[in-house]
Amino acid sequence: MAAAARGLYRVYMKAVTWSVYALAVVAGLGVLTMMVTTCLDVVLRLFRMPLTGAFDIVKLAGVVAIACALPYTTAVKGHVAIEFFFLKLSRPGRVVLDTVVRLLGMALFGLLSWQSVQYGASLRRSGQVTLTLQLPVFWAPYVIAFSCAVVVLVILHNMLHPGKEMIKP
Repeated sequence: MAAAARGLYRVYMKAVTWSVYALAVVAGLGVLTMMVTTCLDVVLRLFRMPLTGAFDIVKLAGVVAIACALPYTTAVKGHVAIEFFFLKLSRPGRVVLDTVVRLLGMALFGLLSWQSVQYGASLRRSGQVTLTLQLPVFWAPYVIAFSCAVVVLVILHNMLHPGKEMIKP
């Protein structure tokens, strides 16, 4: 039974790790899309031919880049931490505070994920599109929801393995 549980845990960890890496690649592609679109728009403006919908593309790529970078940043523990107060606590106090903060983080990102799904569904029902290119936008909150759900799993891993990042940067 224990061997089966360990095997299941390994599969689970591989799936979460793969999701984090895949989202990091998508985030990088989002940044690349923003850069190429902006540069192309600037060059085309020199010839008085601005890129139609550049703002729409950059806006959606920015959403993707920011949302998809969250799980990787959390996995490598790349967020800014203020440790002055934390280090003043005793070891048991640090453990309690760290656990409470991680549980609050999981609750926050879980709520954000659920609300993003709700918002995406409402955008889909209303048929919301971007202003210039008329691209549907309902999918963007779904990307945010998935990324936030992965962040919850990463925080859970960090809580169960204190002092150790999930992925080496």
